[in-house]
Amino acid sequence: MKPITEYKDYRLYIQDFYEEHKQKAAFTWRDFAAQAGFGSPVYLKLVCDGKKNLSAVAVEKVINAMGLTGYEQNFFRALVAFSHAKNDIDRKKAIDAMQETASANNIKIMGAEEFAYFDSWKNPVIRELAPAMPGAKPLDIAHVCKQKISAAEVTETLQFLVKSGLLKKNDDGTFSQTDKALSSGDAEFVPLAVRNMHRQMGTFALDALDNVDVNERQFTGLTLGISEMTYSRILKELADCRRRITNIAAEDDHTDRVYRVNMQVFPLTEKLDKNP
Repeated sequence: MKPITEYKDYRLYIQDFYEEHKQKAAFTWRDFAAQAGFGSPVYLKLVCDGKKNLSAVAVEKVINAMGLTGYEQNFFRALVAFSHAKNDIDRKKAIDAMQETASANNIKIMGAEEFAYFDSWKNPVIRELAPAMPGAKPLDIAHVCKQKISAAEVTETLQFLVKSGLLKKNDDGTFSQTDKALSSGDAEFVPLAVRNMHRQMGTFALDALDNVDVNERQFTGLTLGISEMTYSRILKELADCRRRITNIAAEDDHTDRVYRVNMQVFPLTEKLDKNP
């Protein structure tokens, strides 16, 4: 059975615990429920099937039944909080609790670096700026950013990027980008961070609309009535455009400014009823 820190779903962790004990000895859902002190013999099976949630009291019973100790207990509680969260704010709190628990015990969480990277605008911006400003002090980099950031935050961001392998600190103290790229494809944690990134960048876009000269920014938009098939075609066109823009930027070995390119398609109405 994998360590608990490799799980993103507490239901799967309980399921794997059950399967492992079932293979070692005669162990049924009834036995598991009785061991945890539940009246219903199928309660935990219903939990694993997503038909029931664990209450705060039930969480402690399951922790005792599975014999979790030390950091495993806190991590399991955070896993439950993450799965039961009603909004992104609560999900973020749960993830922070997992990371805090793991960090305090020198344990790596799968997807933690990816989450941390996409969770703040500082990471991609500093990753582009640092190599373009050889010899610059953290305060110099901070002054160039349009969004407020302190020299201490720049230093912390640089340390994270180097530790994550996204920047390399050269012998002369300058920084260069590595070939490593972070994927935003994690099934649980990373999409939450990406949404946070989109919120931050969306706010910056609104600010730029009013406070950046029209010659230094570009805003365009279309309002269209289309079918689902055309929507899919437009998404593909945007994906192709994004790849072409990435290739154009990769051909440029000189950076004198860091830009953000947003591409958004979202509905302005509900779907129309086409039934005759």
